[in-house]
Amino acid sequence: MKRRLYQLDVFTHTPLAGNPLAVITDGDGLATQKMQAIAREMNLSETVFIQKPTSDRALARLRIFTTTQELPLAGHPVIGTWFLLAELGVVPAQNGAVHVWQQTGAGVLPVTIEFKDGRPSRVTMTQKTARFFPARVPKAALMQSLGLKLSDLHASLPLEYVSTGIFNLMVPLRGRSVLKKIRMDVHALSKLISEHGTLAYCFALGQPGKVFARGMIPWELYEDPATGSAGGSLGAYLVRHKKLAAGQHLEITQGVEMGRTSHIHVTVQSDGEKLVPQVSGAAVRIFEGTIEA
Repeated sequence: MKRRLYQLDVFTHTPLAGNPLAVITDGDGLATQKMQAIAREMNLSETVFIQKPTSDRALARLRIFTTTQELPLAGHPVIGTWFLLAELGVVPAQNGAVHVWQQTGAGVLPVTIEFKDGRPSRVTMTQKTARFFPARVPKAALMQSLGLKLSDLHASLPLEYVSTGIFNLMVPLRGRSVLKKIRMDVHALSKLISEHGTLAYCFALGQPGKVFARGMIPWELYEDPATGSAGGSLGAYLVRHKKLAAGQHLEITQGVEMGRTSHIHVTVQSDGEKLVPQVSGAAVRIFEGTIEA
């Protein structure tokens, strides 16, 4: 059976930049094993299968797969998929913003699509309330696994696991120049963060409200050009450690070293001690066709 396949670049307005994403728009009837096999065939950081929701609140259900496993939630798959659905008219165009609900493995969550001149211009996902866990990772060993020195760590910010749907290890570095020096030892990093971490999110603070980052994945594709889940976690981490104010706009630039510059926009809403990130971005369609599945 032929199914509709689209590929987009996400967290960018520029074709062949950002983070590539494959989307199968008619995913109903596919077994989980077949979806995993298709994601492996796509060989991208994530592939999304759109299905009819089982929740009355949701407009669509998103099943999100890496090349090896299904994820409950991820950033660039959500941004790219809803940008595509808006382009295809599943979300009708109107002036201003449209609010919808999506069903994911992490629950039913809100999404906002902004339109300009009848076309989608930005998608914003609300992630789950941030959870923080201390990282019991030997600092020297971690830095060695990244090809860095212990002195390359930021002097006052901690290593910390943060989850807004999936766990990522926040690795604060002392400057942007350090990011360029990363040379990952895949096996060493995998052993160090396999208990909790999906990736090591290495970042350096820039001007107020700006951060530069690299998402180091110690399996599969090794580095991610744009990581929306980690971007939301980083925003919450910076608010928690008083490097960002709640409600303040944060722009994360990622993927530069890969030649796939991406821009992730984050704001973190505070409700008492709860920190809820909202992650925004754009996407551009690269190609479309069919796949036999």
